[in-house]
Amino acid sequence: MKRGKKYTAAAAKVDTTKLYTVDEACTLVKETSTVKFDATVDVSFRLNVDPKYADQQLRGTIVLPHGNGKTKKILAVTRSKTEEAKEAGADFVGDKDMLEKIQRENWFGFDIIVATPDMMAELGKMGRLLGPKGLMPNPKTGTVTMNIGQAIKEIKAGKVEYRTDKTGNIHVSIARASFDANVIADNLNAVIDTILRIKPASVKGQYVKNCVIHTTMGPAIKISIGR
Repeated sequence: MKRGKKYTAAAAKVDTTKLYTVDEACTLVKETSTVKFDATVDVSFRLNVDPKYADQQLRGTIVLPHGNGKTKKILAVTRSKTEEAKEAGADFVGDKDMLEKIQRENWFGFDIIVATPDMMAELGKMGRLLGPKGLMPNPKTGTVTMNIGQAIKEIKAGKVEYRTDKTGNIHVSIARASFDANVIADNLNAVIDTILRIKPASVKGQYVKNCVIHTTMGPAIKISIGR
């Protein structure tokens, strides 16, 4: 694949045979951003897991210490916690009226749905519509809860979701290229610590096969972490 001059110059700064420390990688990732806009910084893990087994389907959330620079619009679906959701900063609040709006107008002016348990029967009817878009609330990610105000505040503060894909990889957006290197490092360490902590007991041998950090359209930088 032919690469542009900017990418080639950025890639030349990265030693592909080296495993960088977290601090080194976070400094280098800022230097290798090749786009004019404030690029997203992502971390990707290739794990020795087989998602066909339930205990190796890794999924959950992490509250990044400094957020990742992305502001999510939240739809709170609740009957009993309307005021709590509004006070916590939800962008849209309602119950069946909001679900009807989605169906009637094909409206998706939000990034995430947080719901109270009493609304899940109604939301369940919309599984075919919300599921493929990754919008169905789930207790595992804290988006189905009676403590809806706290859930909304955590998302606004930088809570991100992670989950293994079909091949056992996990990708998480952790920062913007404009963030200070130490801020990126704090967020990266939070993600690494979480991934290491949730290692399934059934996994034998090397757990993390590869871990890289990169910006939007930037070269991958391999990271040395505890396996």
